Amino acid sequence: MENQIKPYVWQMVREAVEALGGETTNVAVRSWIQDRYPGTNRNTIGCQIIICTVNHDSRVHYTENLKPRLANGKYDFLFRPERGKLIFYDPDVHGQWEIAEVEDGKLVVRLVGLDNSPESQGEGECFAAEAHLRDFLVKHLDTVEPGLQLYSDDEGKDGVEYQTGVGRIDILAVDAQGSMVVIELKVSKGPDSVVGQLMRYKGWLKRHRAEGASVRGIIVASHISDRIRYAVADLPEISLKQYDLKIELRDVPHVDDIAATDAHK
Repeated sequence: MENQIKPYVWQMVREAVEALGGETTNVAVRSWIQDRYPGTNRNTIGCQIIICTVNHDSRVHYTENLKPRLANGKYDFLFRPERGKLIFYDPDVHGQWEIAEVEDGKLVVRLVGLDNSPESQGEGECFAAEAHLRDFLVKHLDTVEPGLQLYSDDEGKDGVEYQTGVGRIDILAVDAQGSMVVIELKVSKGPDSVVGQLMRYKGWLKRHRAEGASVRGIIVASHISDRIRYAVADLPEISLKQYDLKIELRDVPHVDDIAATDAHK
C-alpha cells in the first residue's frame, strides 16, 4: 500500500459502500476505510460522507456544494434513509434531490418537485425519505389495509425493517386471516425492480417464517407507473397502493373570542 497512490477520500467512501453491499452505516464505512487505508483521518471521512449524501442538510456547508445544482454529479451518490445509515442514491427510488438557493440567498437541500418526464406527470408531493413514510405507516397500518398488524417473530423482533437472509423488508405485517404481508415502500415513483425485490422476500418468508401461511405483498409509492402495473399484471398476490400527501388548514379562534365564549358559559 505504501507505493500506491491513495484515492481521494470521497472515492474511498464510495469504494467502502460498494464493498459493504450498498447498504451500510457511517460507522462501518469509517472502519472499512481505516482498515483499508490506514492513517486516513476519521473526521475527514465523516465530512466526505456528508458531502456525498444528497439528502443531508449540512452538505451545503462544504466547498464541493456551494452552488445550486441538481444532485447528479460525482459527489452525489449516497442517500441517508435514517440517521447513521447509508445506501446508494437512486433518483428513481429516492426522488431527484437538489441544492437550491432560496429567497434569502441561503442554500438548502431539498427534493425537486415534478420533472418533465411522462412517467412523473400527475405525481404529487411525497415524503422526503422512505424512513418518514415507513414510520407513518407503521403507526397507521389500517390506512394500508384494515386489519393489518405488525409482525413479530419468536425472538421478539418486530416487522419494521425486518432483516431476512435476502435483504431487509420495509414493513412486515400480518392480515386478519393470518397471511404474512410484505410492504415495500418508495417515496416517489416506484421502479419496476421493486417487484423482483418483493418476490425475493416472499420466497424467503415462505421457506423460513410462514409455517404454511400464505405470503403476499403490497407496494406503496407516490406514483405507480405503467411499468409496475404490467410487472404485477399476472401476480394477484401483489397489490399496489398510491399515496397522496394533503395538508388541511383550519382557522384558530382569537384569544379574545375564546375568552368571550368562556364568559357566556
